[in-house]
Amino acid sequence: MFMKMLVSSLIRRRSRMLVALIAIAIGATVLLGMVAISFDIPRQMGREFRSYGANMILVPSGEDALVKLSDAERAAAFIPKEQLVGMTPYRYEIVRINMQGYTAAGTSFDDVRRTSPYWNVNGEWPKGADDILIGSDIAEFTRITPGTVIAITGRSGSGARFKRDMTVSGIVRTGSVEDAFIFMHMPTLEELMGDSGTAEVVEISVATSEAGLGELVSRIEAEVPGVSPRLVKRVTQSETAVLSKLQSLVFLVTLVVLALTMICVATTMMTVVMERRKEIGLKKAIGAGNRSIAAEFIGEGLLLGVAGGLFGGVCGYFFAQAVSMNVFGRSVYLDWKLLPLTAAVSAVVTVAACLGPVRRATDVEPALVLRGE
Repeated sequence: MFMKMLVSSLIRRRSRMLVALIAIAIGATVLLGMVAISFDIPRQMGREFRSYGANMILVPSGEDALVKLSDAERAAAFIPKEQLVGMTPYRYEIVRINMQGYTAAGTSFDDVRRTSPYWNVNGEWPKGADDILIGSDIAEFTRITPGTVIAITGRSGSGARFKRDMTVSGIVRTGSVEDAFIFMHMPTLEELMGDSGTAEVVEISVATSEAGLGELVSRIEAEVPGVSPRLVKRVTQSETAVLSKLQSLVFLVTLVVLALTMICVATTMMTVVMERRKEIGLKKAIGAGNRSIAAEFIGEGLLLGVAGGLFGGVCGYFFAQAVSMNVFGRSVYLDWKLLPLTAAVSAVVTVAACLGPVRRATDVEPALVLRGE
């Protein structure tokens, strides 16, 4: 009977209740969408920040001068596969072009494109064993262009001289120290130097939070004594600061929308109370107590809150996907447990918005209202 009375009351004032329902649905849409995005921001932004370079490096530990690539592989095994964006080793040796000394870096170009996507290459990435990249500073000094064949000379680790003709496939520009290096395939440099399996540094790009990186560093230090993991502070700290500000902004926007929802519902319910003053007075005159009057209005608000919350929660999924695709270019993960939570929050907000109008309804004096005053 109580539910029948609530539904009947809502239907009789469907135009006003529709306004409240839409306000609740909009609030629920923004609430679920923002909460979903807030939970997924670290994953999304972590992927975006990986375009700025690695956030962890492996360097030799103790008195070791080089990192063993086998130790680097052991360290990378502690990083979850879904978080590991890429791992790139770098080995540096001195070579000569026309008797001028330059630093040659042996690396894996496939890994470089994952850990350092900001590299700007004029030409093509090296494919063959004798293809190399040269930094823009070297290219400007030597007037070398893509496609030029140059002779690389130097001494191997045993002191033997080597000379090899190599093709410049592209010019790399990063605005950093890479502009002064020559980059070649790691196996090629190892062949020239006569040894293999080591590197000066290994860059790792991990899509996780600063706290997650700290845990990985501690674990690698404990389990792999041959390497010393270090965080790239300029990347990790900037990422943490940006994520914190974004989550604060999302939280603030959600609070503002919920506050506006409360105001809209409270205004609508207050209007309904004013329109039903005679009805409330008549009910009190025939014996209805304040508790039953309050229960009726709170029940209407609760029904509106749950209905609007469920409808807005479904809309919130599409809202979150649209925002994520437009901002991050990828879909957002949504935990469907958020849907009942959104309905519950919407119900609480609606009931809270009804408290003022309910108090106004319970203050109605039957004698005054029935006399038309």
